[in-house]
Amino acid sequence: MENSKVWYITGASKGMGRALTEQLLLQGQKVAATSRQALAFSEIIRKNENYLPLQVDLTDEKSIAISLAHTQNTFGRIDVIVNNAGYGIGGALEELSEKEIHDNFNVNFFAVTRVIQQALPYLRNQRSGHIINISSIAGFAPGMGWSIYAASKFAVNGLSEALANDLKPLGIHVTSVLPGWFRTSFAHADSIVFGNNRIDDYDFIREAHQKFSASDGKQQGNPDKIADALLTLINSPNPPVHLFLGNDAYQRAKDKITRLSNEIEEWKKLSESTDF
Repeated sequence: MENSKVWYITGASKGMGRALTEQLLLQGQKVAATSRQALAFSEIIRKNENYLPLQVDLTDEKSIAISLAHTQNTFGRIDVIVNNAGYGIGGALEELSEKEIHDNFNVNFFAVTRVIQQALPYLRNQRSGHIINISSIAGFAPGMGWSIYAASKFAVNGLSEALANDLKPLGIHVTSVLPGWFRTSFAHADSIVFGNNRIDDYDFIREAHQKFSASDGKQQGNPDKIADALLTLINSPNPPVHLFLGNDAYQRAKDKITRLSNEIEEWKKLSESTDF
């Protein structure tokens, strides 16, 4: 394929990452697909010369560095970094332990920083590339019962926006992608955990979690369409820093922006009261 790019995708063994990997390969793209366990790729297209499965520990800088070097040596370049690996954690902040909070941030945010730090030398040398950080609409307009998950995704959005400024002079684009609910395995036990502690006063949060679980298999987002959206994104001469995927994400973002705009105006006088 003449317009083929080299993609490095984390968390590619299931859910959104798996769908993206499969669809990109079908369209002639070159994909280095990472997972914690190599066996997780057993059902993905394996005899494709454009497919490079990599077993990577995203908590280990050396493991990430080796995988990126392998990608560069195999395909000759790296064009697109997709930080997709992550998982949800539900529970009130008061209920979550320090370890549960740390573990979630370690995968959802710090793994993103590790991958970007190790990938940047390749992209800088090329003076080109696109970093796509998969966030969540929860990182812009959070729902009930996902405070730490939302916080980790807010951090991803903030990092993406700041990096977009820093890297644009080097010819590198950065986009934070904020999906709504897609029909993937994200609502399954291997993609979501709940805090071990339970406080009765937060039972209303459990009700919100039950409604979320009941939506599994009914989400309106089609994961097989994500590849086309991201191909359009990376081929744009002026890609956005934030991209909301799915009508539900778009509507939640619009509603939040309207509320925020109204709130800013309502408190304008107090905002200005601290000036000399």
